[in-house]
Amino acid sequence: MVKRLVIVITGDSMRHDWIFEVLSDLRAYALANNLPALAAKTEEALRTARIEIAASGEGGPEGSAPPSGRAH
Repeated sequence: MVKRLVIVITGDSMRHDWIFEVLSDLRAYALANNLPALAAKTEEALRTARIEIAASGEGGPEGSAPPSGRAH
């Protein structure tokens, strides 16, 4: 099955949100398919993204922190 990813970025508040969605989806896929090393790397990438985006001051609307990931 082929899935198509469409990313729409609107304004500064959505500037980085998409990366958290993509990484969270990849982590969920890895966990669901018994790929623990990939899941660990995606969690590492999520942590790195949170830190770097927060440090840049571009976290989200009104200075909110980047999302911590979403439940699947």
